Amino acid sequence: MKRNTGNPISIAMTAADPPHQAQPSNRSDRKFERLAEPFRRELKLHCYRMLGSLHEAEDLVQETYLRAWSSFERFEGRGSFRAWLYQIATNACLNALASRKSAQRWLPDQRAPATAEMPNGTPASDVAWLEPYPSSNLEGAVDDAPNPEARFASREAVQLAFVAAIQQLPPRQRAVLLLCDVLGWAAAEAATLLGGSIPSVNSALQRARETLAKRYPNGQPVVASQPNRAQKELLGRYLRAWEELDLDSFVALLKEDATYTMPPLPQWYAGRRAIRTFFEWAWKNYDGYRLVPTAANGQPAFAAYSRLHASAPWGAHSIQVLSIEHDMIAALTLFVKPESPRLFHAFGLPLILPDDLGGELRSTLHLA
Repeated sequence: MKRNTGNPISIAMTAADPPHQAQPSNRSDRKFERLAEPFRRELKLHCYRMLGSLHEAEDLVQETYLRAWSSFERFEGRGSFRAWLYQIATNACLNALASRKSAQRWLPDQRAPATAEMPNGTPASDVAWLEPYPSSNLEGAVDDAPNPEARFASREAVQLAFVAAIQQLPPRQRAVLLLCDVLGWAAAEAATLLGGSIPSVNSALQRARETLAKRYPNGQPVVASQPNRAQKELLGRYLRAWEELDLDSFVALLKEDATYTMPPLPQWYAGRRAIRTFFEWAWKNYDGYRLVPTAANGQPAFAAYSRLHASAPWGAHSIQVLSIEHDMIAALTLFVKPESPRLFHAFGLPLILPDDLGGELRSTLHLA
């Protein structure tokens, strides 16, 4: 479906209408827009968690609003409007996953052992890779107040590692886990939404929890808190190390068992020594980098621009997502070419960084 960023009513008016369905009246249009629009961001986040793709999530939210709009007059007064939207969105995601060659999206460390070999630059184009989620899209979608019925806090459940982990669950288990353990819905509510019995939902939820327990032996992911002073200093040192091509300073920021992945390239590296070897090789291919602070999945991130020689422009290189533990970098994920151009657009960043714009961006964006 072609993406359209307009409001749900204009989207629906320009799309093909489902057969044999009466068109909502203008009064109904206004009521639908008033009721539906406040849920757009949280539905997009739900679809992202289900699909592991920012761009697919945007399409599925559009589809959800089109379906809801076309059926709105028959819905009115028949229960929770929010639950009805989640029902449409979740089933749309399940249908999309069923039509895929694979229902999973991946990070490289989920597919193969770490390597010491240097990559040949060929992306694994046959693999559906996990995409990052701009933290700017989380405003209004993530509730800082924990739901007493939820097993995972909202900010835990948006981190890159968590989204990667739930991508390995079968789609229905993924949906049940998100509805019950992230959104805090009761099993009876999830059964009504998905169709099926309460025992079947509880069974799917138990299997999903058992799978996640292998990834999180302590029961929960590490919470990505707002950067403290030490972490802000670390992020500043990280930026300087990249821009000065200071390998020693960069490696000193890593935990001893840190990991480095770079989808869509399948190779990944584990431990300071292996990561150092890779960057000692990789940085020789560039004249330099400029980094612009941003944020992804509720974690610190940078948009990196590179150039091959001093007279070349600063072009989009990667979106870099950092996982910080104990004031050190535990995991570094670079979403690199050919994925980076559309991701830069999604993060609201230019593909070419003018020399006089880098400082302006750095003065207006926060290291958070």
